[in-house]
Amino acid sequence: MPAKTEQDHHTLQVAAKDDVAEGVVSLTLTDPDGGQVPTWTPGAHVDLVLGADVVRQYSLCGDVDDRSGLRVAVLLEANGRGGSRRVHDDLRVGDIVDVVGPRNHFALVDSSSYLFVAGGIGITPLMPMIAEAETRGADWTLLYGGRTSTGMAFADKLFGRYGDRVVVRPQDEYGLLDLASALDGAVAGTQVYCCGPEPLLAAVEDLCDGRDDVELHVERFAPKTSAAPSGPAFEVVLSQSGREIPVGEDETVLDALLQAGVDVDSSCREGTCGTCETGVLEGIPDHRDSVLSEDEQAANDCMMVCVSRSCSQRLVLDL
Repeated sequence: MPAKTEQDHHTLQVAAKDDVAEGVVSLTLTDPDGGQVPTWTPGAHVDLVLGADVVRQYSLCGDVDDRSGLRVAVLLEANGRGGSRRVHDDLRVGDIVDVVGPRNHFALVDSSSYLFVAGGIGITPLMPMIAEAETRGADWTLLYGGRTSTGMAFADKLFGRYGDRVVVRPQDEYGLLDLASALDGAVAGTQVYCCGPEPLLAAVEDLCDGRDDVELHVERFAPKTSAAPSGPAFEVVLSQSGREIPVGEDETVLDALLQAGVDVDSSCREGTCGTCETGVLEGIPDHRDSVLSEDEQAANDCMMVCVSRSCSQRLVLDL
């Protein structure tokens, strides 16, 4: 995991807003002065600042080589917290939007073989990955599921461009995705990339558990667990000043830092976006995020301070 760097903030304009599936709109964001948008890599996402306390993360799904605009697609979440409703109902072409990023915790590793598995709006980060895999000449397959065909954004576009390597399986026609067959057909060394709702991710993780012939990468929209932060009190030490800050039994590291007047970037506060990633110089974090892989967590050189706590009495942070 690369060290955390200061995130770029951009003021972009909604240049286009299009319906791309039932309940899904895409936004094309451009520089209002006609300049280039920031560079990004497949798997990256941006934060859209949709209000004073409404910041949401959306995967980039456009062309990485197109510096004229950034594209995201947003599913209307009927039972969500209001971010998607603001995109669908309030944003208009010409509106100005504050954007943070891009940032990537779901990067495409080099491989000769990929299996991409998407559930619903989880197709968005996989689209530029597929384009990159195609450019590299890799062998790849996409297994794409959704509740209904009308709600599966970009399915026709993907099938029209790539043909039979794109397997589209709406649940109302085919039932649940046949993940076991797809994985059984994967050659040794296949990199598996999966994004979608939690039941899909959990099923893929279960099937890949214990297998050493494939490597799994997942990106979550929601945290794996929603338990409130709790545990024995501890202290964090800011390496750059030597300042010691206590963290109580029922508060997050982020809350303790902010209460002490320490400026830390944060967004989701659920351990899913990676905005608050902070370097760890000493101590053992109690990782409770849904961003870092098991190997990255085991390295104990960074943590998501919005949810993770400490297994040791003292943590020295790179702050």
